[in-house]
Amino acid sequence: MTLLNVDIHHAGYEKGKAIIESILFSLNQGELIGIIGQNGAGKSTTIKSILGLLQNMEGTITFKEESKYSYIPERPIFYDELTLWEHLDFIAAIEGLDEGMYRRQAEVLLEQYKLSDHAHKLPNTYSKGMQQKAMLVLSLITNPSVYIIDEPFIGLDPNAMKLFLASIERERKRGAGILMSTHVLDTAEKVCDRFLLIHNGRLAAAGTLREIRDQCNLPEGSLYECFHEIAEGKDI
Repeated sequence: MTLLNVDIHHAGYEKGKAIIESILFSLNQGELIGIIGQNGAGKSTTIKSILGLLQNMEGTITFKEESKYSYIPERPIFYDELTLWEHLDFIAAIEGLDEGMYRRQAEVLLEQYKLSDHAHKLPNTYSKGMQQKAMLVLSLITNPSVYIIDEPFIGLDPNAMKLFLASIERERKRGAGILMSTHVLDTAEKVCDRFLLIHNGRLAAAGTLREIRDQCNLPEGSLYECFHEIAEGKDI
């Protein structure tokens, strides 16, 4: 089942100045797609276009009817005067979550991510790694159909990274689709079903690792090697 269809003709931050063009793909139930590209290639612009944050975008973004999505930004964002638990209460109220179920799930997530002792503190006082874990907890609490994640591994220690990967694997088994932008190519190669390699604002290659290898003429190449084949400007 398709959860998200993306057909971006062109998009940018100023009228008449496109940053990305011809970005076309779909995200299916239980699928994890990795968005790969150099800094400035257009990964974040693609994500912002999907989220409807760019006025200068032509194309169509279609989520499955009645589906919910969670967005995890590269730089965590919190309300200055709310504790982490108050953030959770706020989300639960907006989403109309059952209080008993929501509180039980919140307690489990806070324990898993070692944030129980910090739940009644302001997230803006946390370390960067703790802030990133708090954002993960806030995104997981709503049980969305789609996750849109921008550079999730920044600031996570190895244990937190392992926990995050286990969390998204559980969400995939539940049927959620995940769109993840990352520079951590060795991890992406292991966990993603398909990849979107964006270069100079265009979709330079797309598909499974085997399909990416074929497009890059690297039959045994790693995702890292395919990425550099594209980044170095060789013909594909």
